[in-house]
Amino acid sequence: MQPLYKSCYPLDQRCYDDYNLTEDILMEHAANGMANYIRENFEAESSVLIVCGFGNNGADGLVLARLLDGSYKVKLHIPFGVRSVMAEVQLERVQNLDIEFVDEVEETDIMVDALFGAGLSRELDERTRKLIVKLEALKSFKIACDVPTGIDVDGNPLPMALFVDVTITMGALKECLFSDMAKDYVGKVFCVDLGLSHGKYTKGFQTDMALLETKDMVLPSRNRANTHKGNFGHLAVIVGSKEGAGTMSGLSALRFGAGLVSMVGEVQTVLPLALMQSLELPTNTTAIAFGMGFDEFEEGIVDDILESKAPLILDAGVFTDEIVLEFLEQKEREIVLTPHPKEFVALWNMTIDTPLNIAILQANRFEKVREFCELFPHVTLLLKGANMIVAQEKQLFINPHGSSRLSKGGSGDVLAGLIGALLAQGYEGLEATIQASLAFTSASKAYGGSSYAMLPTDLIEEIGKLEKN
Repeated sequence: MQPLYKSCYPLDQRCYDDYNLTEDILMEHAANGMANYIRENFEAESSVLIVCGFGNNGADGLVLARLLDGSYKVKLHIPFGVRSVMAEVQLERVQNLDIEFVDEVEETDIMVDALFGAGLSRELDERTRKLIVKLEALKSFKIACDVPTGIDVDGNPLPMALFVDVTITMGALKECLFSDMAKDYVGKVFCVDLGLSHGKYTKGFQTDMALLETKDMVLPSRNRANTHKGNFGHLAVIVGSKEGAGTMSGLSALRFGAGLVSMVGEVQTVLPLALMQSLELPTNTTAIAFGMGFDEFEEGIVDDILESKAPLILDAGVFTDEIVLEFLEQKEREIVLTPHPKEFVALWNMTIDTPLNIAILQANRFEKVREFCELFPHVTLLLKGANMIVAQEKQLFINPHGSSRLSKGGSGDVLAGLIGALLAQGYEGLEATIQASLAFTSASKAYGGSSYAMLPTDLIEEIGKLEKN
């Protein structure tokens, strides 16, 4: 797990105030981090175009040019001149070398975007937009210095941004790099130190957000021999009119370690042999999954679920019906919500006075999740998207490992089953949701077929292999 920060400026300032470091020292380390990446991934004598802005992000690019000069064919493009004190200092230094300055962008092996970086708060002007279009047309491997040009502090393009292959960010990971809107722009993200270890650089600065890593995944492995099915819980999956949704949830729950799974309700289709069927909630139910495949809700089953004290995962259709309000009132109960953006908007507009639409949500996902969880601190929320957000009270966790393979009907039902399986096995809501989301994305990555071909059943099969991957 890595901490995420809205801004690293306070962390930089502490370097100056407490450790007697200077902007110059931090820049040397920032540029050296980029230089090391280039040295490790590209042969000497490769051509490098570094496009520098007028501020300190441009100054980082100028330092990089100096560090690479002599080993790589470096070209500098400074379209808007330099303004900051450090940019002027670094420009004077590179002017003493034999680095080539070019008036237009040129095709090279590598292009480094050192135009704006972090902290962008205004829309890009027309000149910068035209420059981005030219840079986009290059076949070069594209590297962003700190943050791709055009991505603002909230992770949104203003109104466009540069697509890069790799973003090398400085000091600590930034929240804006992990928004849904930024995902396609940033490429792979790497973080480099700034003259201090990461722990020393971030020490004392608390953040409520963390980035989940694949190594954080802990599978519900069975390490004891003297067990029986009752040791691993009994998940009740409530069956809606679209019975396949519930079946997918039930199968994924079984695959993820639930000892028993019962499909509750009248089922018309033939169930897989491993799934049980019941007309009522089993007396030994240890968790309930509800909402998948539902269009209408019968009062009887809703009352039964409300009367149960078993941990509950709510998904899909339940977010478009006011019955969800009754569940939200159960403040002593372990409840997990797993809406996609459209469902979250419906849920929000039923529970919060300030109107919300999908466009506003997608541009402000972190903020809206925080607002919702402040009002409902007893629930665990998983907001689906390119980067899933898992939140409870003031804690936010980002799972950035999803892919477009998961953009297919039934994937969300699999995820609901995974969370339900862990709830049934005794996990608390937040931990169940974090671990299930990591297993979910890990399984999608492990799938070996075409990017467009993965079925929910393929996901379930890959879940069963994670312990060996």
